Amino acid sequence: MSETSIHPHAAMEGGGAYNRYAKPQAQGIGSVLPLFEQVVRDTAIDDGDRPVVIADYGSSQGKNSLAPMRLAIQTVRARLGPSRPVVIYHIDQASNDFNALFKVLDNDPDRYAVGEPNVFPCAIGRSFYGSVLPPETVDIGWSSYAVVWLSQIPTPIPGHFHSRRSTGAVRAEFDRQGVQDWEFFLSLRATELRPGGHLMVVLPRAAEAGGLPGFLDLLDQANSVLAEMVAEGSITSVERARMVLGSYERGRRELLAPFETQSRFQRLIVKHCETLTPVDTAWVNYQHDGDKEILATTRTLFFRSTFMPSLASALADSGDERLFDFANRLEAGLRQRMVARPAPLDLVVEIIVVAKQS
Repeated sequence: MSETSIHPHAAMEGGGAYNRYAKPQAQGIGSVLPLFEQVVRDTAIDDGDRPVVIADYGSSQGKNSLAPMRLAIQTVRARLGPSRPVVIYHIDQASNDFNALFKVLDNDPDRYAVGEPNVFPCAIGRSFYGSVLPPETVDIGWSSYAVVWLSQIPTPIPGHFHSRRSTGAVRAEFDRQGVQDWEFFLSLRATELRPGGHLMVVLPRAAEAGGLPGFLDLLDQANSVLAEMVAEGSITSVERARMVLGSYERGRRELLAPFETQSRFQRLIVKHCETLTPVDTAWVNYQHDGDKEILATTRTLFFRSTFMPSLASALADSGDERLFDFANRLEAGLRQRMVARPAPLDLVVEIIVVAKQS
């Protein structure tokens, strides 16, 4: 079982667990880096000596930010030379594991500041559903796998914990919250971006797989384990009913909706919108070696590091022993089901790039 930190008010599992196990997110980010390089090239940056400002909206514990930030620095250096200061703000909510973030920035072999004396990493512990930087100070904005999280959970979901499995009035409430949060996020970033600045947002979405096992099946299997935990008495039915993930997937239509009326939104215009399907490395490895145990462990630790704290926040007793008992029981049950049901994850990536008009 895992021995990392479950904090009931954090988005991701602490102790560096998200850094170690958020592999699907890392693969999605890797697939969009060529586009991000072009975004940095296209960003209007003056020839003065002020610092170039890059904002990483939703950095989590930092590991998955290293490659895009390093690429951005290299691209800025190719344009402006080695002496121009570059300030990078890693932004996440106050409950984020910033200790893990700072360790990555200081010690990781792939840290982006190595050999870069004029690069200055910073961190801000505040939700990006509020103002996090002064108006017109950001040259380049980046956000990956973060805006999928809503500012608040609008309603419980009967029988499940994920909005994709909601229907009727419940789904309508999630749709309403999703629209409101997306427009609010864009409005805030429109204020923070400099004229000519660019923002790239990367979001996950489950593929429409015609009922085949995949990401939604992973969620359904975890939901079944939770039902078993209620039946055996390790969690109560009241606690189970409170378990809802505040995540909401958006496709191309939802991302472009704010721009439909006037082709712009809050001085932002769409420069690019695309859907990609990253390689599922764990599935490729399974097809090669046939090891169901490794595949199941990979899937389960991804689920645990990404979603477990949100589910654990519903527990009436949030003491360490109860939290770990809950997390380990859910992990063990899900892993057993994943061994019996190996499948590709079937995740796709939605990308939107916007620029602020002068």
